[in-house]
Amino acid sequence: MTPPLRLAVAGVGNNISALLQGTYFYRGLAERLPETEFPGVLRPRIGGLSVSDVEFVAALDIHPDKVGRDLTAAVLTEPNNYPLLDTVVPDQGVLVEQGLVESHDDADLDRLAGRLREAGAEVLLYSLPTGLQWAADAYAEVALRAGLAFVNCTPESVARNEDVLRRFVAAGLPLIGDDLASHLGTSIVHRRLLQLLGERGITLESSYQLNLGGNEDFRNLREHGASKRESKLNALAGDAATLGKVEVIPSAGYVSHLRDNKVAYVNVEARGWANTPVTVELRLKVQDSSNAAGVIIDLIRVAAAAKRAGLSGYIEAVTLQLKSPAGGHHAHTDESIEASLAALDAPLAAAV
Repeated sequence: MTPPLRLAVAGVGNNISALLQGTYFYRGLAERLPETEFPGVLRPRIGGLSVSDVEFVAALDIHPDKVGRDLTAAVLTEPNNYPLLDTVVPDQGVLVEQGLVESHDDADLDRLAGRLREAGAEVLLYSLPTGLQWAADAYAEVALRAGLAFVNCTPESVARNEDVLRRFVAAGLPLIGDDLASHLGTSIVHRRLLQLLGERGITLESSYQLNLGGNEDFRNLREHGASKRESKLNALAGDAATLGKVEVIPSAGYVSHLRDNKVAYVNVEARGWANTPVTVELRLKVQDSSNAAGVIIDLIRVAAAAKRAGLSGYIEAVTLQLKSPAGGHHAHTDESIEASLAALDAPLAAAV
């Protein structure tokens, strides 16, 4: 039997609420359905790990109403506004501990690294608000000192930083990032639409993408959207000529009554045969944090499986789940991604 994934989280926001509640939702579902029929799940198992094989062993945050509370209570504490799923989530026996502030010192890094080792964590999931490069760097350092795989859900540059990547390789630890591509988000829909134009010989004139939402991520993006905009453009992965005709606004507006829903609009103006106009208008509405958790569950399972298999550095298996993978999308092929996924299951096959 594969032991559960022992997860530590930095940031106790809506994404962690969706992830925690979701793992219990699928545990309940497993009593009635085979894993292959789970809704919203592409890979029932990665490295032997099911979507419900997650044990939360540590949680870090700085919000005064979350610190000191059990993780189950903390994920339901405002300003979090992810909805309650139809499942029972018991207390985790994990109290949210004080995380890092910008004025932290080396002793703070050692303190948290020691705490995560004591908790027996395998993977540190970084899920703080966008725009905190100092925090992404600091928590990556904590993971290195604690001997953990690190998963960066944000647009901040961690796995793309060659010096940081080299340090994880030298330490024999997986480093996964940067910035998850939502389960079915605006970036991937927009990207496929632009690719379709090229495949059909339609000439792009201009295109834009606008995103609206009502959670704390969207509130934060109004002031800290630069790295998110860059990452979304990375996700479109077109040539320079194409991207020069595309505008992306990660947070076109914070609309409180949308709560954890995201509404996105994509427009494409193009020219077809004999220069005749082609217009596409698309509206997408999703549960924003479910859209994240549906990808996070793969990222953390890959991280844990890679660590157990003795793999280090960037793990290509996650490339399609990221907006800004190390090396860029062009550096990874379908064949290399599939080979990386197969390597995660190889130790299990050898043990049979």
